Amino acid sequence: MCHSSCIIFGAVNLKKEEIAGKRVIELGACEVNGSLRPLIESYGPAEYVGVDIVAGPGVDVVCPAEKVLEKFGPASFDIVITTEMLEHVRDWRTAISNIKNICRPNGIILITTRSIGFIYHAHPHDFWRYETSDLERIFADCQIEKLESDKMDPGVFLKARKPADFIETDLRPISLFSIIEGGRVAEVDENKLAAFHAKFERRQKIKQAYNRFYRCVKSWLS
Repeated sequence: MCHSSCIIFGAVNLKKEEIAGKRVIELGACEVNGSLRPLIESYGPAEYVGVDIVAGPGVDVVCPAEKVLEKFGPASFDIVITTEMLEHVRDWRTAISNIKNICRPNGIILITTRSIGFIYHAHPHDFWRYETSDLERIFADCQIEKLESDKMDPGVFLKARKPADFIETDLRPISLFSIIEGGRVAEVDENKLAAFHAKFERRQKIKQAYNRFYRCVKSWLS
């Protein structure tokens, strides 16, 4: 999943010499609004593996982000890309730990995700919002080469390099802004999640009913 500003960030910050002959993995690879894949593949990687939780365009392997370390093994890719995926993963700590650990020493991690102010967009879920300060803390164990806010919509972009002497940061003390709870929390509360989804479903049914009514009136008037 990607959109124009994500593609621009990747195009500007990933160089051909960094990709050529390298193993690349993309997490959240199902193509919905665009993809970095055509650009990256034009640079001649040794392999490009698209991973997502569902089959679809751009998906080579169906696997959740929480299981990719188990699936592929440590230090198995030179480049790890994930665009517009992390906000949708409830267990973000495991997902990010896996991203770091499947990356080889001196390898590149490229991430785009959403920040506070971006609308709820379940695909199939939506949990978190990341700020630049969050990614700065989360990737304190890597060399951050680029960290910036999305200038088109609330979001944040990161390019980091995993050091040869990598020692993983403990992510447990870090809380993120939850779109479900409307504030920073360590974990999403199960009861609040259920209540949020129930409220969202009611709103969707009301919206659908209104749209059906509107179409009927429009048809009758015409």
